[in-house]
Amino acid sequence: MTAGIILWVALSYAQLMLALAACLATLCAIRGPHAQDRVLGLDTIYITTMLLFVVTGMRLGTPFFFEAAMIIGVLGFVATVALAKFLIRGEVIE
Repeated sequence: MTAGIILWVALSYAQLMLALAACLATLCAIRGPHAQDRVLGLDTIYITTMLLFVVTGMRLGTPFFFEAAMIIGVLGFVATVALAKFLIRGEVIE
């Protein structure tokens, strides 16, 4: 078994598990009993999508997916902070 095959299998497994985690986070975001659970589900969706883009970029060897993952990470952070502030204070902009 060569290193290329091991890397291919590991990246495929990582993609499958990240896709499964994104599906479960989507379920949590939809069915969360509280608003905090939904925000946590959305945050998990952003993180798993960002990591899925990184793994896909590693697999394909193109820098496009790394840039997209960075943008998703920044937008996810801003959205999570805005939603947390809305949950705590009831408004985003004071």
